[in-house]
Amino acid sequence: MTKKPLILVTNDDGINAPGIRALIEVMNTLGDVVVVAPDSPQSGMGHAITINSTLYVWQIDNANEPQLEHCCSGTPADCVKLGVREILDRKPDLCVSGINHGSNSSINVIYSGTMSAAIEAGIEGIPAIGFSLLDYNWKANFEACKPFVKTITVNALKHGIPKNVVLNVNIPNVSKENIKGIKICRQAKANWVEAFEKRQNPQGRDYYWLSGKFVNLDDGKDTDEWALENNYVSVVPTQFDLTAHKHIKTLNNWNLNPNGL
Repeated sequence: MTKKPLILVTNDDGINAPGIRALIEVMNTLGDVVVVAPDSPQSGMGHAITINSTLYVWQIDNANEPQLEHCCSGTPADCVKLGVREILDRKPDLCVSGINHGSNSSINVIYSGTMSAAIEAGIEGIPAIGFSLLDYNWKANFEACKPFVKTITVNALKHGIPKNVVLNVNIPNVSKENIKGIKICRQAKANWVEAFEKRQNPQGRDYYWLSGKFVNLDDGKDTDEWALENNYVSVVPTQFDLTAHKHIKTLNNWNLNPNGL
């Protein structure tokens, strides 16, 4: 009898978010599922970890469900660290994070708690995928996501994910019938043009509210932004080695001898 894969499930919207419930449902058809997720929303936390305060983890009673669930007081990256080091009795075969309520395409991958959880798993040598739906609504409908989440996950389990690579998957917010397929893409060159709205509280103290507009600077047709705009699911192989390897030779031509300046 073939042993079922062990799948670690996490997210950044919190353990009660509809997105993670949809992800758990799909993963239960593919393997033995253990959930370790934040007790509250942690969106935009990036790769933050808890080092100056206590961390708490507690098991949730869900006797009618096949998965084991744990709630964590920390960040998404904390959840993966604790899951691997303290909760699981062996390294999982796969870690999946999401399904996020909102986009994590392009530059958003830098800020994403969803993707940081997946990247933390990748750092641990665990194949990992982050899933996101382009709908920020808490009551978003994840039904159209499920077959694509399953297809990508089945392929990852069958073929493996390249070493030191994590998959960043974004799904357009359209009906299943209107999704044209899945495209392997590169990350688009885009950024947020940000502004701070200055306000005052009732005591007269200034505070700031961040706002911004997302600007796509890339007209390529091989990017995640192009795929999503054209109703394709985008899959970007993402690496956590941030070294710009091709520029090492250039920098080695600098005069870096302090006595030679």
